[in-house]
Amino acid sequence: MDVEEVAEELYRLRPAEFVHARDAYVARARRAKDTKAEKAIAALRRPSLAAWAANRLARERQRETQQFLTLGETLREAHRTLDAEQLRAASSQRQQLITALARTAAALAGEAGLSVSDTVLREIEQTLHGVLADQDVAELWSRGRLVKAPEAAVGFPAVAPEAVPARRPPAAEAATEAAEAAGSAVTTEQPASPKKKPARGEDARRRRELERTRLHELERARQAVEEADGEVGRRERELAEARDARQAAVEKAEEAAERVRRLERELHDGRQAGQEARTASTTAGRAVTTAEQALREARRAAERAARAVQDLERAGRRSVK
Repeated sequence: MDVEEVAEELYRLRPAEFVHARDAYVARARRAKDTKAEKAIAALRRPSLAAWAANRLARERQRETQQFLTLGETLREAHRTLDAEQLRAASSQRQQLITALARTAAALAGEAGLSVSDTVLREIEQTLHGVLADQDVAELWSRGRLVKAPEAAVGFPAVAPEAVPARRPPAAEAATEAAEAAGSAVTTEQPASPKKKPARGEDARRRRELERTRLHELERARQAVEEADGEVGRRERELAEARDARQAAVEKAEEAAERVRRLERELHDGRQAGQEARTASTTAGRAVTTAEQALREARRAAERAARAVQDLERAGRRSVK
């Protein structure tokens, strides 16, 4: 079984259709003794409505998708290189594109018969923000394989918070402040006043502290989600096994019923053959009786004829004398 083809088919289905179709493929792989495919397919997760709508957007609007992916590459590269001019040029398109694409995704979902609420629309926008900020999310989205909206990010981080040293020389601190000012994606450049640098440095440290706290909470939340997903996976496998057992029992019951029907037909045919044999036997018995009676009558007639011949012979001899 080609797992990639199965996944492509499943993620094109509406979310409500996903689990049933996936479990059917898992059962097929199990019957085929394809353990590797069974595990891989069972591990596929149903997408949320927002993720499904974003995936549909990536499939149905490939030109816009490619442009958006290119924008994400530009933004990520600009943050890596701290290129403020490139950041401003790319960031000016960001929110406008995200809003437009999210509405397009909602419209595509509507065409498929699914209504998108304001909450789901915000989740789609959050997903598109994640596509721009995270290369892994962008890769999954381009393949139409997102299963949920990525965690909300604070801004568009230029570097990972854990990579920021606790203390920096004044020159490095100034460079950090410039990078963070570029990361805010402002569309106009305003020269910083020397008097505001301490406040901005304090704001930067506060943001880093908040970011570290958020990442810690995020890690705990992700761990809880992974544990919940693991439990869901176990329950889904148990459900799939129970369904397989039920299906096997149904198939055995149908086979038994078919055997009963076949034996009943054979019994009916045997009874009918027996009845026909008895009828034939009765008819043959009557024919034998009739033949025996005819034989007896023929013998009596022969005896009478023989006696008549004898009488004639005796009469002839007397007349000669």
